[in-house]
Amino acid sequence: MVQSSQAAGGHVSIPALLQRNASQFASSPAYREKEFGIWQSWSWSETEKEIEALALGLLNLGVNEGDFIAIIGRNRPCFYWAMVAAQSVGAVPVPVYQDAAADEMAYVLEHCGARFAVVEDQEQVDKVIEIQDQLHQFEHMIYVDPRGLRKYDHSKLHQYSHVQEQGRAARDEYFTTLQGRRENLDYSSICVMLYTSGTTGKPKGVVLSNRNIIEASKSSSEFDRLTKAEEVLAYLPMAWVGDFIFSIGQAYWCGFCVNCPESADTMHTDLREIGPTYYFAPPRVFETQLTNVMIRMEDAGRFKKWLFDRYMALARRVGPAILDGKPVSAGDSFGYWLGRMLVFGPLKDTLGLGRVRVGYTAGEAIGPEIFEFYRSIGINLKQLYGQTEASVFITLQPDGEVRADTVGIAAPGVELRIADSGEVFYRSPGTFEEYYKNPDSTADTKDAEGWVATGDAGFFDDVSGHLKIIDRAKDVGKMASGALFAPKYVENKLKFFPNVLEAVIFGNRREECTAFINIDLTAVGNWAERNNIGYASYQELAGHPKVLETIRDHVEEVNRSLADDPMLAACQIHRFLVLHKELDADDGEMTRTRKVRRRIVEGKYEDLLEALYNGSSEIFTTTEVTYEDGRKGAISATLQIVEASVMPMAEQKVAAE
Repeated sequence: MVQSSQAAGGHVSIPALLQRNASQFASSPAYREKEFGIWQSWSWSETEKEIEALALGLLNLGVNEGDFIAIIGRNRPCFYWAMVAAQSVGAVPVPVYQDAAADEMAYVLEHCGARFAVVEDQEQVDKVIEIQDQLHQFEHMIYVDPRGLRKYDHSKLHQYSHVQEQGRAARDEYFTTLQGRRENLDYSSICVMLYTSGTTGKPKGVVLSNRNIIEASKSSSEFDRLTKAEEVLAYLPMAWVGDFIFSIGQAYWCGFCVNCPESADTMHTDLREIGPTYYFAPPRVFETQLTNVMIRMEDAGRFKKWLFDRYMALARRVGPAILDGKPVSAGDSFGYWLGRMLVFGPLKDTLGLGRVRVGYTAGEAIGPEIFEFYRSIGINLKQLYGQTEASVFITLQPDGEVRADTVGIAAPGVELRIADSGEVFYRSPGTFEEYYKNPDSTADTKDAEGWVATGDAGFFDDVSGHLKIIDRAKDVGKMASGALFAPKYVENKLKFFPNVLEAVIFGNRREECTAFINIDLTAVGNWAERNNIGYASYQELAGHPKVLETIRDHVEEVNRSLADDPMLAACQIHRFLVLHKELDADDGEMTRTRKVRRRIVEGKYEDLLEALYNGSSEIFTTTEVTYEDGRKGAISATLQIVEASVMPMAEQKVAAE
């Protein structure tokens, strides 16, 4: 274990890295934010002053060492500053998903015992006020946007800018205290507490120390040769460990600039304007971007579409090899150069990825075709495998060794092993300290030697030595026949199709596999428009006969690929239905990071699941839904149950021949 005296470069905390950056990179940009259509910029020296003013203001409000401070808002410099200001006074920042319902926030704030919260606007203020009687230690709330809050009781409600002003005014009184608290921080001090998504139960508070965050940031930055010249776009939820590592851990270690979009609606426009050099997105973002590209090409003129198809065929054949620096023929090299001028370059610029030097995707498996599309046009997209408890990084893909079907090798400083059960274990300097107030779960997850159970089943590829992840270990089961049941593997294959937004596969301890499917409204809606098919709602489009026929084609294509895999051939889907609503976090069906809560879905739609197995051809159902304003309602629909063709398994094909 790295000791404090041997800490990375002698810097034992994020506030210490801030002091270093303010000195060494004083005039370099640290943050940008787009507001009212104009980009505003703060240098590292200006950032240090903003954070110091807020830290002094927190001391003025009575923040003690060890206090927990909730951070609730979208990606904005002021919230990143709030996290570092909290650390500077010895408190612990706890980012919370801004779209969380009030009761979800109540659990997190009460569990950690937050005395303070820094929130964005009236909406978040109202949520916290609504649950305040459940929060026994809560005292003060700081808000950024004052609109709509003039007539609120301000005895315990404070404007962010006013807290900073009061901090500046009280600098002489509190600066010595601030300096002392910063100096008290070491590698073992808590850096942040992040809550798990709660896929199977209540979220757990993951305690990450300065050692965890700084060592993980240092080693991963060195792995990909990140420098202070990088530009990143901060748009992922601030409560997610990935955003914390990219936008604080690596940003403060390297000294690069974090760019915050104006809003979720302008994110893609802002992405194009910034042109990040280092970029992360979950597979769904890459899938959506590709879907939009293909939709636009379907609507393009004949010559433009011919040009796109011609050069994309070349790119798929030689693009990944060129990206990896492998030799190709002179003719292919020239053709690819021409394609870069005419197609690939303009396409990358349109996507906002023209300057990306290192790109990552993680969280779910990404479709090989989607992954290869981005690499074929020259984007160095790679996969990583990680989790909150690891400070993100468990495996990484080295340049030149990037494959669609693996998640790479152990990240620097990480040890890996596969248990007899097939579960993946790791240990590293990034390994979390504990689950807050949950010693039993800590002991179940991390043993005395520091090995952490990931909960994922996987194996090392015999040829490359890279790790392959099959599924969540708890979800891997057996069919009634004893054959392997791996639902996530099949679900990801289905989600490779642009028309499929989400899929949930059933079959554990059953004779056959069945599925619930959500269509992608954007992709299927565009198809309907091009084919003059009218529809009034998601429900109507999801039940259209031609849509069901298209989804059946996708299911049968997946079945064909599964039939060639002796280990998973039994997971072919016999029957499916297209759900009448999208699975939604507000309805408890997904986590805030868009992971399906499988057990909840199985229980909530028990009648639909029974119909998939009892031979029904259709079923009428009524489902409770939650509207955006929190009101409850219900929708009813008659769903068609569709039979899909199942293919002979590989060994059966050989026997037949």
